[in-house]
Amino acid sequence: MLSVSNVDLYYGAAKALRGVSLEAKKGEITCVLGRNGVGKTSLMRAIVGQQAIRSGQIALDGSDLKGEAPYTRARRGIGFVPQGREVFPLLSVKENLQTGFAPVKRGERTIPDHVFELFPVLKTMLSRRGGDLSGGQQQQLAIGRALVTRPSLLVLDEPTEGIQPSIIKDIGRAIRYLKEAGMAVLLVEQYLEFCRELADRVYIMDRGQIVFEGVGADLDDPDVRKHLTV
Repeated sequence: MLSVSNVDLYYGAAKALRGVSLEAKKGEITCVLGRNGVGKTSLMRAIVGQQAIRSGQIALDGSDLKGEAPYTRARRGIGFVPQGREVFPLLSVKENLQTGFAPVKRGERTIPDHVFELFPVLKTMLSRRGGDLSGGQQQQLAIGRALVTRPSLLVLDEPTEGIQPSIIKDIGRAIRYLKEAGMAVLLVEQYLEFCRELADRVYIMDRGQIVFEGVGADLDDPDVRKHLTV
């Protein structure tokens, strides 16, 4: 589904990504872990087209995405849930969900039933403004909005950040459901146990590069966990 090969990314003279390579496959959850400031969000921004790369390749289903704008990548099937959620605070929940229609063909502009099946609270709050929701409810809304775009690859940047445990469990169940439905899920996280429960494959980053690649069960290994300790 997604292939990232030897990607370098710069902010001015500062090198944020150094030869990063990874894959995210259909029907799998791929987790990217690492301490703060190691390049995880830069990698996600590169994948969705918000930040240009200096060298390397990012491909979706074998097709190079070089030079393609974020909206073009959304039309190709990349859904993005950014860090911090970024819901529209003055729009209603329904209107926030409808912003996901942009990359969808006109005749398919409906909110999929599984959005409300995964996050029933959204259906009860359709007329409430996005800014009036709790942090956990906003996170569910952000994921729901991404699902409205009908993605084949869902990219989530720290979806558990600042979220209460009960909603973290709901988000975990939703991610597992999407995997079982055949979607490719790429998940950036710092919450180790969340990734350990969900991940089929894990990558650990440090100083802008991949320092470990393995399967989810490897996160039980103390030698692996040392890459994540402060």
